[in-house]
Amino acid sequence: MQRLTILLSFFLLLLAFTMISAQEIQEVQKVKPPDPLRFANEINAFKQWDKKNSFPEQAVLFVGSSSMRMWPTADYFPEMDIINRGFGGAHITDVEYFYDDVLKKYNPAIIVFYAGDNDVAAGMDVDTVYNDFVRFYNRVENDFPAVDFFYIPIKPSLNRWSFWDKMNQTNEKIAEFCRTKENLEYIDTATPMLGPDQKPMSLFIEDGLHLNKDGYDLWSSIVKPYLKESIKDKLTNFKGLLHFAEPQNN
Repeated sequence: MQRLTILLSFFLLLLAFTMISAQEIQEVQKVKPPDPLRFANEINAFKQWDKKNSFPEQAVLFVGSSSMRMWPTADYFPEMDIINRGFGGAHITDVEYFYDDVLKKYNPAIIVFYAGDNDVAAGMDVDTVYNDFVRFYNRVENDFPAVDFFYIPIKPSLNRWSFWDKMNQTNEKIAEFCRTKENLEYIDTATPMLGPDQKPMSLFIEDGLHLNKDGYDLWSSIVKPYLKESIKDKLTNFKGLLHFAEPQNN
């Protein structure tokens, strides 16, 4: 009887260990960054475009995931020299992996960054996404100490509303980090997207994830004053940063 009890205890202990190990493995799999080479074709398209076309230096660079890619930035900011290098589905780690191709080569004066949405939706925890962003920003700051970096927070969307608590925590943590850096600014485009009931307003296309025209109208109206103020501060140092169209105060 004693031997049976010992064997049963051993079996239960082994079962508990197996369950814990499986859970740990699952958690590791959740936070493992995806393979950035899945974007090889998109990045190659950027390279081919740059070979055939000139691009302005000291421009305003919009970079990040699909919300950035689908933003018709040249239409919303026609008086500025704009480069858009958003690519759909990107995580922060993907933007960092292709850093030389989507950021460094352009020698930007201003960076507008949106990523982290896909990261949280893929199961990454708040600290992982936060640390990925801090590492990415520190690299930018090291290479471009004079750049003005604007962080667009993870948006509250209909499709990913179940992730909002974690996304909002990520935003808040990054906002705290932004307050420690002179050239890093958190532009709150997220709060204005919530209605009186604190749920996302109708600012999305059919997928409930990507912005429609009203959504981009809202983002652009919030972001433009920050860009104009940054540009005014830089005009004496960076010629050709923008070509003010008339009227200048539109």
